[in-house]
Amino acid sequence: MHDEADVSTSVVTGGAGFLGSHLCEYLLDVGDRDRVICVDNLDTGSLQNIEHIRDERFVFRNHDLIERLEIDESIDFVYHLASPASPIDYLRLPLHTLKVGSYGTHNALGLAKHKRARFLLASTSEVYGDPKIHPQPETYWGNVNPIGPRGVYDEAKRYAEAMTMAYHRQQGVDTSIVRIFNTYGPRMRPNDGRAVPTFLLQALESKPLTVFGDGSQT
Repeated sequence: MHDEADVSTSVVTGGAGFLGSHLCEYLLDVGDRDRVICVDNLDTGSLQNIEHIRDERFVFRNHDLIERLEIDESIDFVYHLASPASPIDYLRLPLHTLKVGSYGTHNALGLAKHKRARFLLASTSEVYGDPKIHPQPETYWGNVNPIGPRGVYDEAKRYAEAMTMAYHRQQGVDTSIVRIFNTYGPRMRPNDGRAVPTFLLQALESKPLTVFGDGSQT
């Protein structure tokens, strides 16, 4: 049994994406009365990822996070996952990738501050760029090319981390950052463009596995 104090409401930005949809599902599973508000503009997410979630505690809002997000009810957690994540997507949407990392993160943090909610930023291994240290400790600051084509994603996430820490230090928001490396699993698009789905798709179609560069990368 839960009392009212145990009931929480979470906002998941990018909630119709690959990772976001699994997070929405998990939050509903672990809290039998908790509410989840999924926010996504469907640029790279898909309603197919959440169509199986038929629960009155789940709400979907089609909203582009680069615009201010207004939510009337109380919020306990903001999980900020909104961003193109595949090279195919952020090379196709370079300006929007930069905007969701800047304006989008600002709006998500502003919501967390206003609602006094805990905030989690989904960052990326790309903040390390083309690292000269393997494996990378969190203390490593990276080797990033800010003007290369991948820089739109790398720098957007690095900026998002900086803004998250600024809100924590100056505004007192309870923040956390997770740097995610090469996740894969159900609902990931076969043509996602990242290494694991590409290798698996080629293997399933009995095609040779494409190794980029000299094969010495980790």
